[in-house]
Amino acid sequence: MAPPTPLLAATSVTKAYAGVPALSGVNLVVAPGEIHALMGENGAGKSTLIKILAGVVAPDTADIAIDGVPVKIDSTKAAYRLGLRFIHQEFNVVPTLSVAENIFMGRRYPRRAGFFVDWAALNREAQRALDRLGIDHIDPRQNLGMLGLGDQMLVRISAALLDDAKLYVMDEPTAALSADESQRLFRVLREIRASGSSVLYVSHRLDEVMALCDKATVLRDGRSIDSGVLSTITHDDLVALMIGRKVEEAYPKAAAAPRDTTVFSANGLVTPGIKPISFSLREGEVLGVAGLSGSGQGELIRAIFGDAKLTGGSMRLGTAPYAPSSPAAAWQSGVAYVPRERRAQGLVMRRPIYENITLAHLRRQSRAGTWLTPAREKRFAADLGATVRLKAVGPAQDVIELSGGNQQKIVFAKAVAGNPRLLLLEEPTRGVDVGAKFDIYSIIRERTAKGAAVILVSSDLPELIGISDRIAVMRGGEITTIVEAAGLREDDLVNLCYGRPTGMVA
Repeated sequence: MAPPTPLLAATSVTKAYAGVPALSGVNLVVAPGEIHALMGENGAGKSTLIKILAGVVAPDTADIAIDGVPVKIDSTKAAYRLGLRFIHQEFNVVPTLSVAENIFMGRRYPRRAGFFVDWAALNREAQRALDRLGIDHIDPRQNLGMLGLGDQMLVRISAALLDDAKLYVMDEPTAALSADESQRLFRVLREIRASGSSVLYVSHRLDEVMALCDKATVLRDGRSIDSGVLSTITHDDLVALMIGRKVEEAYPKAAAAPRDTTVFSANGLVTPGIKPISFSLREGEVLGVAGLSGSGQGELIRAIFGDAKLTGGSMRLGTAPYAPSSPAAAWQSGVAYVPRERRAQGLVMRRPIYENITLAHLRRQSRAGTWLTPAREKRFAADLGATVRLKAVGPAQDVIELSGGNQQKIVFAKAVAGNPRLLLLEEPTRGVDVGAKFDIYSIIRERTAKGAAVILVSSDLPELIGISDRIAVMRGGEITTIVEAAGLREDDLVNLCYGRPTGMVA
Protein backbone atom coordinates (compact mmCIF):
# COMPACT_ATOMS: atom_id res chain seq x y z
CA MET A 1 0.00 0.00 0.00
CA ALA A 2 1.32 3.43 -0.94
CA PRO A 3 1.97 5.81 1.95
CA PRO A 4 -0.63 8.57 2.42
CA THR A 5 -0.06 11.91 0.73
CA PRO A 6 1.75 14.22 3.17
CA LEU A 7 -0.35 16.97 4.67
CA LEU A 8 2.70 19.26 4.39
CA ALA A 9 5.82 18.70 2.32
CA ALA A 10 8.44 21.45 2.35
CA THR A 11 11.59 20.50 0.46
CA SER A 12 14.85 22.21 -0.52
CA VAL A 13 14.08 25.21 1.70
CA THR A 14 16.92 27.74 1.75
CA LYS A 15 17.24 31.20 3.27
CA ALA A 16 20.24 33.45 3.80
CA TYR A 17 20.56 36.82 5.56
CA ALA A 18 23.30 39.12 4.24
CA GLY A 19 24.92 36.08 2.63
CA VAL A 20 24.88 34.04 5.87
CA PRO A 21 22.80 30.84 5.47
CA ALA A 22 19.97 30.37 7.97
CA LEU A 23 18.51 27.35 6.14
CA SER A 24 20.38 25.16 3.65
CA GLY A 25 18.22 22.65 1.76
CA VAL A 26 15.92 21.81 4.68
CA ASN A 27 13.24 19.14 4.19
CA LEU A 28 10.14 18.77 6.38
CA VAL A 29 7.32 16.27 5.79
CA VAL A 30 4.28 16.10 8.08
CA ALA A 31 1.73 13.32 7.57
CA PRO A 32 -2.02 13.68 8.19
CA GLY A 33 -3.08 12.93 11.75
CA GLU A 34 0.29 13.18 13.48
CA ILE A 35 2.02 15.35 16.05
CA HIS A 36 5.40 16.10 14.50
CA ALA A 37 8.23 17.61 16.56
CA LEU A 38 10.59 20.16 15.02
CA MET A 39 13.77 19.96 17.10
CA GLY A 40 17.09 21.76 17.24
CA GLU A 41 19.16 24.15 19.29
CA ASN A 42 18.50 27.88 19.29
CA GLY A 43 19.87 29.20 16.01
CA ALA A 44 19.37 25.86 14.21
CA GLY A 45 16.81 27.41 11.85
CA LYS A 46 13.48 26.38 13.41
CA SER A 47 12.10 29.91 13.73
CA THR A 48 13.12 30.82 10.18
CA LEU A 49 11.39 27.71 8.81
CA ILE A 50 8.22 28.49 10.79
CA LYS A 51 8.21 32.09 9.55
CA ILE A 52 8.49 30.85 5.96
CA LEU A 53 5.51 28.53 6.48
CA ALA A 54 3.60 31.42 8.06
CA GLY A 55 4.25 33.70 5.09
CA VAL A 56 6.20 36.16 7.25
CA VAL A 57 9.58 35.50 5.60
CA ALA A 58 10.15 34.80 1.89
CA PRO A 59 12.48 31.85 1.24
CA ASP A 60 15.28 32.05 -1.29
CA THR A 61 14.15 28.66 -2.61
CA ALA A 62 11.41 26.29 -1.47
CA ASP A 63 9.05 23.66 -2.84
CA ILE A 64 5.96 23.53 -0.61
CA ALA A 65 2.90 21.34 -1.10
CA ILE A 66 -0.28 20.99 0.96
CA ASP A 67 -2.12 17.68 0.47
CA GLY A 68 0.11 17.03 -2.53
CA VAL A 69 -0.79 20.31 -4.27
CA PRO A 70 2.10 22.79 -4.82
CA VAL A 71 1.41 26.11 -3.10
CA LYS A 72 3.04 29.49 -2.67
CA ILE A 73 2.89 31.00 0.82
CA ASP A 74 3.67 34.66 0.21
CA SER A 75 1.65 36.22 3.04
CA THR A 76 0.05 35.43 6.38
CA LYS A 77 -3.35 35.53 4.66
CA ALA A 78 -2.18 32.86 2.21
CA ALA A 79 -1.06 30.63 5.08
CA TYR A 80 -4.41 31.13 6.80
CA ARG A 81 -6.38 30.28 3.64
CA LEU A 82 -4.34 27.09 3.26
CA GLY A 83 -5.43 25.96 6.73
CA LEU A 84 -2.26 26.74 8.70
CA ARG A 85 -2.52 28.21 12.23
CA PHE A 86 0.42 29.50 14.24
CA ILE A 87 1.15 30.01 17.92
CA HIS A 88 4.49 31.78 18.12
CA GLN A 89 6.74 31.74 21.18
CA GLU A 90 6.67 35.50 21.73
CA PHE A 91 3.55 37.09 23.18
CA ASN A 92 1.97 38.94 20.23
CA VAL A 93 -1.06 40.26 22.08
CA VAL A 94 -2.76 43.62 22.74
CA PRO A 95 -3.09 43.86 26.53
CA THR A 96 -5.52 46.81 26.40
CA LEU A 97 -8.07 44.81 24.40
CA SER A 98 -10.39 42.17 25.84
CA VAL A 99 -9.74 38.45 25.80
CA ALA A 100 -12.42 38.03 23.12
CA GLU A 101 -10.94 40.77 20.93
CA ASN A 102 -7.51 39.14 21.15
CA ILE A 103 -8.97 35.75 20.23
CA PHE A 104 -10.65 37.28 17.16
CA MET A 105 -7.62 39.36 16.13
CA GLY A 106 -7.19 39.08 12.35
CA ARG A 107 -10.69 37.64 11.92
CA ARG A 108 -13.94 39.32 11.00
CA TYR A 109 -16.04 40.19 14.05
CA PRO A 110 -19.66 38.98 14.21
CA ARG A 111 -21.98 41.75 12.99
CA ARG A 112 -25.53 42.94 13.55
CA ALA A 113 -27.33 44.44 10.59
CA GLY A 114 -24.15 43.92 8.61
CA PHE A 115 -22.44 46.87 10.30
CA PHE A 116 -22.50 46.95 14.11
CA VAL A 117 -20.20 44.61 16.08
CA ASP A 118 -22.25 41.92 17.83
CA TRP A 119 -20.37 41.95 21.12
CA ALA A 120 -22.55 39.26 22.69
CA ALA A 121 -21.83 36.89 19.79
CA LEU A 122 -18.14 37.79 19.92
CA ASN A 123 -17.93 36.89 23.60
CA ARG A 124 -19.92 33.66 23.04
CA GLU A 125 -17.58 32.52 20.28
CA ALA A 126 -14.53 33.41 22.37
CA GLN A 127 -15.96 31.41 25.27
CA ARG A 128 -16.45 28.47 22.91
CA ALA A 129 -12.75 28.63 22.03
CA LEU A 130 -11.80 28.75 25.72
CA ASP A 131 -14.13 25.83 26.46
CA ARG A 132 -12.20 23.65 24.04
CA LEU A 133 -9.24 23.86 26.45
CA GLY A 134 -11.50 23.40 29.46
CA ILE A 135 -10.87 26.98 30.62
CA ASP A 136 -13.58 28.26 32.95
CA HIS A 137 -11.66 30.86 34.98
CA ILE A 138 -11.08 33.43 32.21
CA ASP A 139 -13.84 35.93 31.36
CA PRO A 140 -13.72 36.76 27.62
CA ARG A 141 -14.82 40.32 28.45
CA GLN A 142 -11.87 41.22 30.69
CA ASN A 143 -8.76 43.00 29.47
CA LEU A 144 -6.01 40.60 28.48
CA GLY A 145 -3.41 42.68 30.32
CA MET A 146 -5.04 41.76 33.62
CA LEU A 147 -4.11 38.08 33.12
CA GLY A 148 -0.88 36.34 34.07
CA LEU A 149 1.50 35.06 31.40
CA GLY A 150 0.17 31.50 31.64
CA ASP A 151 -3.41 32.62 31.07
CA GLN A 152 -2.31 34.89 28.20
CA MET A 153 -0.73 31.87 26.53
CA LEU A 154 -3.96 29.89 27.02
CA VAL A 155 -5.85 32.71 25.28
CA ARG A 156 -3.43 32.63 22.34
CA ILE A 157 -3.79 28.87 22.03
CA SER A 158 -7.58 29.20 22.20
CA ALA A 159 -7.44 31.70 19.33
CA ALA A 160 -5.67 29.16 17.12
CA LEU A 161 -8.30 26.57 17.99
CA LEU A 162 -11.24 28.86 17.20
CA ASP A 163 -11.81 27.17 13.87
CA ASP A 164 -10.71 23.86 12.37
CA ALA A 165 -7.43 23.83 10.45
CA LYS A 166 -5.21 21.37 8.61
CA LEU A 167 -2.00 22.09 10.53
CA TYR A 168 -1.38 23.81 13.87
CA VAL A 169 2.18 25.08 14.33
CA MET A 170 3.07 25.60 17.99
CA ASP A 171 6.35 27.15 19.13
CA GLU A 172 7.04 26.50 22.84
CA PRO A 173 3.32 26.53 23.77
CA THR A 174 3.86 25.14 27.30
CA ALA A 175 6.75 27.42 28.29
CA ALA A 176 4.42 29.65 30.33
CA LEU A 177 1.94 26.94 31.38
CA SER A 178 1.63 24.97 34.58
CA ALA A 179 1.72 21.17 34.53
CA ASP A 180 -2.08 21.03 34.78
CA GLU A 181 -2.56 23.57 31.96
CA SER A 182 -0.08 21.67 29.80
CA GLN A 183 -2.03 18.45 30.26
CA ARG A 184 -5.20 20.21 29.09
CA LEU A 185 -3.37 21.32 25.96
CA PHE A 186 -2.02 17.82 25.31
CA ARG A 187 -5.55 16.42 25.50
CA VAL A 188 -6.69 18.85 22.79
CA LEU A 189 -3.65 18.10 20.62
CA ARG A 190 -4.45 14.40 20.75
CA GLU A 191 -8.03 15.23 19.73
CA ILE A 192 -6.65 17.20 16.77
CA ARG A 193 -4.52 14.22 15.77
CA ALA A 194 -7.51 11.87 16.03
CA SER A 195 -9.55 14.19 13.78
CA GLY A 196 -6.99 13.83 10.95
CA SER A 197 -5.41 17.28 11.32
CA SER A 198 -1.78 17.59 12.36
CA VAL A 199 0.45 19.55 14.74
CA LEU A 200 3.99 20.78 14.14
CA TYR A 201 5.33 21.04 17.67
CA VAL A 202 8.43 22.94 18.81
CA SER A 203 9.61 22.52 22.40
CA HIS A 204 12.88 22.32 24.30
CA ARG A 205 11.23 20.10 26.92
CA LEU A 206 12.43 16.76 25.62
CA ASP A 207 10.44 14.59 28.02
CA GLU A 208 7.29 16.36 26.80
CA VAL A 209 8.24 15.79 23.16
CA MET A 210 9.03 12.10 23.69
CA ALA A 211 5.68 11.51 25.42
CA LEU A 212 3.48 13.53 23.04
CA CYS A 213 4.92 13.45 19.53
CA ASP A 214 4.88 10.70 16.89
CA LYS A 215 7.81 11.78 14.71
CA ALA A 216 10.57 14.37 14.78
CA THR A 217 12.63 16.34 12.31
CA VAL A 218 15.94 17.58 13.71
CA LEU A 219 17.67 20.72 12.43
CA ARG A 220 21.30 21.60 13.14
CA ASP A 221 23.13 24.63 11.78
CA GLY A 222 20.35 25.28 9.27
CA ARG A 223 20.27 21.74 7.85
CA SER A 224 17.89 18.80 8.33
CA ILE A 225 19.94 16.20 10.18
CA ASP A 226 17.41 13.42 10.62
CA SER A 227 13.70 12.64 10.58
CA GLY A 228 12.03 9.60 12.01
CA VAL A 229 9.70 7.90 14.47
CA LEU A 230 10.36 8.91 18.08
CA SER A 231 9.44 5.52 19.51
CA THR A 232 12.58 4.07 17.89
CA ILE A 233 15.11 6.42 19.56
CA THR A 234 16.01 7.40 23.12
CA HIS A 235 16.08 10.76 24.84
CA ASP A 236 19.91 10.77 24.68
CA ASP A 237 19.86 9.89 20.96
CA LEU A 238 17.65 12.92 20.30
CA VAL A 239 19.96 15.22 22.29
CA ALA A 240 22.99 13.93 20.37
CA LEU A 241 21.25 14.60 17.04
CA MET A 242 20.43 18.16 18.10
CA ILE A 243 23.83 19.25 19.38
CA GLY A 244 26.13 16.90 17.43
CA ARG A 245 27.65 15.30 20.52
CA LYS A 246 26.65 13.20 23.50
CA VAL A 247 25.85 14.93 26.78
CA GLU A 248 27.15 12.85 29.65
CA GLU A 249 24.92 14.49 32.25
CA ALA A 250 22.05 16.96 32.06
CA TYR A 251 22.85 18.86 35.26
CA PRO A 252 26.36 19.86 36.43
CA LYS A 253 27.20 18.81 39.97
CA ALA A 254 27.77 21.27 42.78
CA ALA A 255 31.45 21.82 43.58
CA ALA A 256 30.72 21.52 47.30
CA ALA A 257 27.83 21.24 49.73
CA PRO A 258 26.17 24.50 50.82
CA ARG A 259 27.99 26.24 53.66
CA ASP A 260 26.48 26.98 57.07
CA THR A 261 26.57 30.77 56.63
CA THR A 262 23.10 32.22 56.04
CA VAL A 263 22.86 34.52 53.01
CA PHE A 264 19.16 35.35 53.13
CA SER A 265 16.25 34.82 55.49
CA ALA A 266 12.56 35.72 55.44
CA ASN A 267 10.47 35.86 58.59
CA GLY A 268 6.67 35.96 58.28
CA LEU A 269 6.80 37.63 54.86
CA VAL A 270 3.37 38.84 53.67
CA THR A 271 2.24 40.62 50.48
CA PRO A 272 -1.18 40.82 48.80
CA GLY A 273 -0.23 37.62 46.96
CA ILE A 274 1.45 35.54 49.66
CA LYS A 275 0.67 34.48 53.22
CA PRO A 276 3.25 34.49 56.05
CA ILE A 277 6.37 32.84 54.65
CA SER A 278 9.54 32.02 56.55
CA PHE A 279 12.68 30.31 55.30
CA SER A 280 16.45 30.78 55.14
CA LEU A 281 19.07 30.21 52.46
CA ARG A 282 22.75 29.31 52.88
CA GLU A 283 25.87 30.21 50.95
CA GLY A 284 26.22 28.03 47.86
CA GLU A 285 22.64 26.74 48.05
CA VAL A 286 20.03 26.54 45.29
CA LEU A 287 16.50 26.63 46.67
CA GLY A 288 13.97 25.55 44.05
CA VAL A 289 10.38 26.82 44.29
CA ALA A 290 7.64 24.58 42.87
CA GLY A 291 3.90 24.97 42.67
CA LEU A 292 0.89 25.12 40.40
CA SER A 293 0.29 28.30 38.41
CA GLY A 294 -0.88 31.11 40.68
CA SER A 295 0.47 29.56 43.88
CA GLY A 296 2.53 32.66 44.71
CA GLN A 297 5.97 31.82 43.30
CA GLY A 298 6.24 34.99 41.23
CA GLU A 299 4.90 37.14 44.07
CA LEU A 300 7.58 35.74 46.39
CA ILE A 301 10.36 36.62 43.94
CA ARG A 302 9.00 40.13 43.43
CA ALA A 303 8.70 40.70 47.17
CA ILE A 304 12.37 39.81 47.65
CA PHE A 305 13.37 42.00 44.70
CA GLY A 306 11.58 45.09 46.00
CA ASP A 307 8.89 45.01 43.34
CA ALA A 308 5.93 44.21 45.62
CA LYS A 309 4.59 45.99 48.68
CA LEU A 310 5.21 44.13 51.95
CA THR A 311 2.30 44.17 54.38
CA GLY A 312 4.07 42.15 57.05
CA GLY A 313 7.24 40.32 58.03
CA SER A 314 10.90 41.11 57.53
CA MET A 315 13.96 39.99 55.58
CA ARG A 316 17.70 39.85 56.24
CA LEU A 317 20.57 39.75 53.77
CA GLY A 318 23.48 38.22 55.62
CA THR A 319 23.32 39.67 59.12
CA ALA A 320 21.80 43.03 58.12
CA PRO A 321 18.13 43.95 57.72
CA TYR A 322 17.04 43.95 54.08
CA ALA A 323 14.06 46.03 52.92
CA PRO A 324 14.58 47.26 49.33
CA SER A 325 12.37 50.18 48.36
CA SER A 326 12.67 49.31 44.66
CA PRO A 327 14.36 46.84 42.27
CA ALA A 328 17.17 49.37 41.83
CA ALA A 329 17.78 49.27 45.58
CA ALA A 330 17.83 45.45 45.44
CA TRP A 331 20.50 45.54 42.70
CA GLN A 332 22.58 47.92 44.82
CA SER A 333 22.26 45.55 47.80
CA GLY A 334 23.71 42.62 45.84
CA VAL A 335 20.44 40.94 44.80
CA ALA A 336 20.09 40.20 41.06
CA TYR A 337 17.07 39.00 39.11
CA VAL A 338 16.56 37.00 35.89
CA PRO A 339 12.92 37.65 34.92
CA ARG A 340 10.47 35.18 33.48
CA GLU A 341 9.87 37.06 30.22
CA ARG A 342 13.25 38.08 28.83
CA ARG A 343 12.02 40.17 25.90
CA ALA A 344 9.44 42.17 27.82
CA GLN A 345 11.20 42.38 31.19
CA GLY A 346 14.91 41.72 30.76
CA LEU A 347 16.16 43.16 27.47
CA VAL A 348 16.07 46.21 25.22
CA MET A 349 15.82 44.22 22.02
CA ARG A 350 16.94 46.84 19.49
CA ARG A 351 19.96 48.01 21.47
CA PRO A 352 23.43 46.41 21.42
CA ILE A 353 24.63 43.66 23.72
CA TYR A 354 26.96 45.90 25.71
CA GLU A 355 24.22 48.39 26.59
CA ASN A 356 21.97 45.59 27.83
CA ILE A 357 24.65 44.03 30.01
CA THR A 358 25.75 47.32 31.61
CA LEU A 359 22.22 48.69 32.07
CA ALA A 360 21.96 47.70 35.74
CA HIS A 361 25.60 48.65 36.45
CA LEU A 362 25.99 52.13 34.96
CA ARG A 363 27.22 53.69 38.21
CA ARG A 364 29.83 50.98 38.63
CA GLN A 365 31.10 51.38 35.06
CA SER A 366 31.15 55.18 35.00
CA ARG A 367 34.22 57.26 35.84
CA ALA A 368 33.82 59.60 38.81
CA GLY A 369 30.13 58.68 38.81
CA THR A 370 29.40 60.67 35.64
CA TRP A 371 31.42 59.63 32.58
CA LEU A 372 30.62 56.39 30.78
CA THR A 373 32.41 55.50 27.56
CA PRO A 374 31.20 52.93 24.99
CA ALA A 375 34.72 51.48 24.82
CA ARG A 376 34.65 50.75 28.56
CA GLU A 377 31.15 49.28 28.31
CA LYS A 378 32.18 47.03 25.40
CA ARG A 379 35.22 45.68 27.27
CA PHE A 380 33.07 44.97 30.31
CA ALA A 381 30.39 43.27 28.16
CA ALA A 382 32.94 41.21 26.24
CA ASP A 383 34.39 39.85 29.51
CA LEU A 384 30.91 38.98 30.81
CA GLY A 385 29.94 37.47 27.45
CA ALA A 386 32.88 35.08 27.70
CA THR A 387 31.84 34.18 31.26
CA VAL A 388 28.35 33.11 30.15
CA ARG A 389 29.57 31.48 26.90
CA LEU A 390 27.75 33.99 24.69
CA LYS A 391 27.83 33.33 20.95
CA ALA A 392 27.69 36.65 19.09
CA VAL A 393 29.56 38.66 16.47
CA GLY A 394 30.66 41.13 19.15
CA PRO A 395 29.37 43.34 21.99
CA ALA A 396 28.01 45.92 19.51
CA GLN A 397 25.61 43.42 17.89
CA ASP A 398 21.91 44.19 18.49
CA VAL A 399 20.22 41.76 20.86
CA ILE A 400 17.28 41.19 18.49
CA GLU A 401 19.64 39.46 16.04
CA LEU A 402 20.54 36.68 18.52
CA SER A 403 18.91 33.33 19.21
CA GLY A 404 16.71 32.93 22.28
CA GLY A 405 19.40 31.02 24.17
CA ASN A 406 21.98 33.74 23.61
CA GLN A 407 19.46 36.43 24.55
CA GLN A 408 18.94 34.60 27.84
CA LYS A 409 22.69 34.48 28.39
CA ILE A 410 22.79 38.28 28.10
CA VAL A 411 20.16 38.50 30.86
CA PHE A 412 22.38 36.21 32.95
CA ALA A 413 25.47 38.28 32.14
CA LYS A 414 23.70 41.38 33.44
CA ALA A 415 22.62 39.49 36.56
CA VAL A 416 26.05 38.10 37.50
CA ALA A 417 28.02 41.24 36.53
CA GLY A 418 27.88 42.64 40.05
CA ASN A 419 28.83 39.34 41.77
CA PRO A 420 25.45 39.15 43.54
CA ARG A 421 25.07 37.53 46.93
CA LEU A 422 21.54 36.39 46.07
CA LEU A 423 20.41 35.43 42.56
CA LEU A 424 16.66 35.28 41.86
CA LEU A 425 15.74 33.17 38.82
CA GLU A 426 12.22 32.92 37.36
CA GLU A 427 11.87 30.32 34.57
CA PRO A 428 15.55 30.83 33.59
CA THR A 429 15.58 28.27 30.77
CA ARG A 430 12.20 29.09 29.20
CA GLY A 431 12.50 28.67 25.42
CA VAL A 432 16.17 27.65 25.65
CA ASP A 433 17.70 24.64 23.90
CA VAL A 434 19.40 21.73 25.62
CA GLY A 435 22.94 22.98 24.95
CA ALA A 436 22.23 26.49 26.24
CA LYS A 437 20.42 24.98 29.24
CA PHE A 438 23.58 23.16 30.29
CA ASP A 439 25.55 26.41 29.94
CA ILE A 440 23.01 28.20 32.16
CA TYR A 441 23.08 25.44 34.76
CA SER A 442 26.89 25.68 34.74
CA ILE A 443 26.66 29.45 35.33
CA ILE A 444 24.37 28.82 38.32
CA ARG A 445 26.82 26.32 39.78
CA GLU A 446 29.76 28.67 39.17
CA ARG A 447 27.96 31.37 41.18
CA THR A 448 27.15 29.00 44.06
CA ALA A 449 30.77 27.82 44.11
CA LYS A 450 31.70 31.44 44.82
CA GLY A 451 29.26 31.60 47.74
CA ALA A 452 26.15 33.07 46.10
CA ALA A 453 22.73 31.71 47.03
CA VAL A 454 20.04 31.09 44.40
CA ILE A 455 16.24 31.00 44.47
CA LEU A 456 14.97 29.18 41.38
CA VAL A 457 11.30 29.34 40.34
CA SER A 458 10.56 26.88 37.54
CA SER A 459 7.63 24.94 36.11
CA ASP A 460 10.14 22.40 34.72
CA LEU A 461 10.07 19.77 37.47
CA PRO A 462 13.09 17.72 36.25
CA GLU A 463 15.05 20.99 36.19
CA LEU A 464 14.04 21.80 39.77
CA ILE A 465 15.05 18.36 40.98
CA GLY A 466 18.26 18.31 38.93
CA ILE A 467 19.73 21.69 39.88
CA SER A 468 18.29 22.41 43.36
CA ASP A 469 19.60 21.43 46.77
CA ARG A 470 16.21 21.87 48.43
CA ILE A 471 12.75 22.53 46.97
CA ALA A 472 10.07 24.69 48.60
CA VAL A 473 6.56 23.75 47.51
CA MET A 474 4.02 26.60 47.36
CA ARG A 475 0.26 26.26 47.34
CA GLY A 476 -2.33 28.96 47.95
CA GLY A 477 0.29 31.66 48.51
CA GLU A 478 2.26 29.84 51.21
CA ILE A 479 5.12 27.37 51.49
CA THR A 480 3.56 24.06 52.50
CA THR A 481 6.79 22.08 52.76
CA ILE A 482 10.51 22.19 51.97
CA VAL A 483 12.12 18.91 50.86
CA GLU A 484 15.59 17.75 49.88
CA ALA A 485 15.99 17.50 46.10
CA ALA A 486 18.38 14.54 46.18
CA GLY A 487 16.47 11.35 45.41
CA LEU A 488 13.16 13.17 44.97
CA ARG A 489 10.88 11.61 42.35
CA GLU A 490 9.01 13.78 39.88
CA ASP A 491 5.63 12.17 40.66
CA ASP A 492 6.12 12.88 44.38
CA LEU A 493 6.85 16.54 43.60
CA VAL A 494 3.69 16.73 41.47
CA ASN A 495 1.65 15.26 44.34
CA LEU A 496 3.17 17.77 46.77
CA CYS A 497 2.16 20.62 44.43
CA TYR A 498 -1.43 19.32 44.38
CA GLY A 499 -1.49 18.59 48.10
CA ARG A 500 -1.99 14.88 47.48
CA PRO A 501 -0.40 12.01 49.43
CA THR A 502 3.03 10.93 48.18
CA GLY A 503 5.09 7.76 48.29
CA MET A 504 7.83 9.58 50.21
CA VAL A 505 9.09 8.07 53.43
CA ALA A 506 8.59 10.51 56.28
